[in-house]
Amino acid sequence: MLSKAQNKYIRSLSQQKYRAEHGVFVVEGDKIAREWLLTGSKIQHIVATASWLQHNVKLTDKHPDAVISEVSVDELQTVSQLQTANEVLLVVHKNNDNTILPTDEWCIAVDTLQDPGNMGTIIRIADWFGINHIVATADSVDYYNPKVIQAAMGGHLRVQLHTTDLSKFIDNTAMPVYAAALDGEDVYSLKNITPGVLIIGNESKGISEHIMQKARRKITIPRRGGAESLNAAVSAGILCALLIKP
Repeated sequence: MLSKAQNKYIRSLSQQKYRAEHGVFVVEGDKIAREWLLTGSKIQHIVATASWLQHNVKLTDKHPDAVISEVSVDELQTVSQLQTANEVLLVVHKNNDNTILPTDEWCIAVDTLQDPGNMGTIIRIADWFGINHIVATADSVDYYNPKVIQAAMGGHLRVQLHTTDLSKFIDNTAMPVYAAALDGEDVYSLKNITPGVLIIGNESKGISEHIMQKARRKITIPRRGGAESLNAAVSAGILCALLIKP
């Protein structure tokens, strides 16, 4: 079981300020937890039901430094950030090695992205297309928000996540910069596409004006119907499929 202090600590990690203070975040659910345990990720705490621990001894043995707490389903629910707890919860150390920004390969840059579901889905999209880097403005949603973790489905393990001044990053890159915009070039008509930075904007306001002005090319997915706009993550997925050639 968990002590009161452990319970309080894990529950505090639902807030960004405590995740930042302790340099950890929470991963929940059987599939995603097993994926993290299979890697060399540094695990601080494993909280799980007795049946889950019995079935995953080989995985937990890979992490001798992790604290292991056997709990009931009800106790797991008290620290879970999900509506319904799912067998296991991990407290994982953040990877602080993502300091070198990309210079010659595809990356996705997000400008003031606010929705955690969108951020997590974009991380998952990057993972699918083999994009190794995502660059976000400091006012975007936290990469380690619980809903981002769930939506990314393990993408955090393979995609390097950077937070930086997007304006300076664009100024300093020699790569082409493609900005997703309603008034851009038809993405289907683009020729001689080379790896670069794909910018996705805020859900309601799009890409900020000063960032848009720095883009080498504005591109769009042509509209055939009556929808006013596309979801940010949906747009990112479609553009990646069209821009990144096998």
